[in-house]
This record gives sequence, C-alpha cells and structure tokens, in this order.
Amino acid sequence: MNDKSTEKTGVDTATRKRLEGVVIGDRQSKTRIVSVTRRVVHPVYSKVINIRKKFYAHDEKEISSEGDIVTIEECRPMSRLKRWRVVEVRK
Repeated sequence: MNDKSTEKTGVDTATRKRLEGVVIGDRQSKTRIVSVTRRVVHPVYSKVINIRKKFYAHDEKEISSEGDIVTIEECRPMSRLKRWRVVEVRK
C-alpha cells in the first residue's frame, strides 16, 4: 500500500501527535516556541482549569511569527529541545 503519508519518508504520519497552539517566541532562527493550552477538570475540586505547556518547534521556511496560531506535529529530535515541527499556520 503506497499511501501519500508514507510516500516521502516511509513513516506513517497518521500516528504522529498533532497539537495546536500560539507562537510566543520567534527570536531564534528556524525555531518557534509554541504555547499549547489544554482544559482539564481538576480531580478533587471538579473545576475546569487551563494547563499551558511550551514546545520548541522547527520552522524550516520561517512562515510563522509571534502571535500566530499554528499546528505542530511530532518528529525526530532536531536538537536538545526540538522534537516538534510547524505543519501549518492557521492565524
């Protein structure tokens, strides 16, 4: 089966995690810091709380800038902190 997701790299991209977040840092070359917010219910108090986490993402073409809403996808380790890459800018 020669599907489009495995055509270029041989890795099935359907199993990779995708997250959506806001670019909060774009000072580094080809690196974006993306803040992803999740809403979860607290196990004891049953209150909805927001949990934020920062991810370092690789942006090869430098298509995103600070304040943009982007989709990031898991990838191989690019550096010590970068394990994600920018797939699209939703703005």
